[in-house]
Amino acid sequence: MHDLIDAARGVQSAAHVPYSEYAVGAALETEAGEVFVGCNLENANYSNSLHAEEVAIAEAVKNGHREFARIAVSSGRRDGVTPCGMCRQTLAEFCDDELLVICDEGDDEPPTKYTLGELLPNTISEETLE
Repeated sequence: MHDLIDAARGVQSAAHVPYSEYAVGAALETEAGEVFVGCNLENANYSNSLHAEEVAIAEAVKNGHREFARIAVSSGRRDGVTPCGMCRQTLAEFCDDELLVICDEGDDEPPTKYTLGELLPNTISEETLE
């Protein structure tokens, strides 16, 4: 678990955050054990910004992965940041409710762990669109 948090922390230095100065990194582990990372990329038009979790998912999907075991999320503030609602829905597109979401609380505290189902109950899914 700490290797995944370290990967999320490590990618924060690549974040482009000139407006919020709030760097976020995410590390997404596939069921096969491969890790894909992403960082947030802000745009002056905030709605065009990319979130770290989205970037990690896009990288994994681009490389042919569709099954994921867990994701770690970390901010430069080590404040236990969780994926936002948009990122939770994106995760739900590819992951089931049991996906482990690990949130970095800093070196002096254990990470907070959730399942995706806890963070996003009754998600919009292919079944709900029928």
